[in-house]
Amino acid sequence: MAPKYKFTYFKASVGRGELVRLIFAAAGVEFEDVRLEREEWRLLKETSPMGQLPMLEVGGQVICQSGAIFRYAAKETGLSGAAGWEEAQVDMFVSGMEDLTMKMYGVYFERDEAKKEEKKTALATFVPNFLRNYEKLCGSDGHLVGTSLTYADLAFFNGMDDILKKQPDALEKYPRLAKVVESVKANKGVATYIAERPETLL
Repeated sequence: MAPKYKFTYFKASVGRGELVRLIFAAAGVEFEDVRLEREEWRLLKETSPMGQLPMLEVGGQVICQSGAIFRYAAKETGLSGAAGWEEAQVDMFVSGMEDLTMKMYGVYFERDEAKKEEKKTALATFVPNFLRNYEKLCGSDGHLVGTSLTYADLAFFNGMDDILKKQPDALEKYPRLAKVVESVKANKGVATYIAERPETLL
C-alpha cells in the first residue's frame, strides 16, 4: 500500500512549502494539503515537533525542515535524479535556488526603507549573474540535469515564479532556462495543480 502523506504549511502559494507540493503534484502522488492561517498555526505550534513549518506526516511519523522534506519527497517520488553524480548536481541546483530565495526574502521582509532599497539594488545585480551561471550549467533538453524532470527543475520554476509574474521577459536572454520553465509547465500534474491551487501569499 502506498504511504499516505499529510503536508502542513501556511496558506500560501509561495515559500519553501510550495516546492513540496509541486513535487507531489509532478509525480501524481496524492497528499493531504493542509494550509494554515497564522492564527491556526499559533494554536498548533506548541505541539509541533520543532515549533515550525513546514511539516510532513507519513504513517504517523513527522519530519520538519523544508530541505529534509523536499529531499525525502523527491526520493520517494523518483524526482531526485539518478543516484550518484546526477543526484549531487540536482542538489547543487536546489541549494543555489535557496540562495536566490533568501535574497528575495531579505527584500520582501525588510521594514527599514533605506535597507530595503540597498537590498533591492544588490538583488538586481545578483539575479542576472545567477541566471547566467545557471544557463551555462543547464542541460539542453529542457531540464537542469539529465533528460527528465527532477526536483531541481521544480525548484527553479518555483523560485522564478514571482519574478516571471512581475517580469515575463526575465528569461529572454536565457533560452535553456526558459525551456526548463516550459518543461515544468508541460507536466500534467503540475499544470493541473497550478490551475486549481489557491493563489495566496504569506
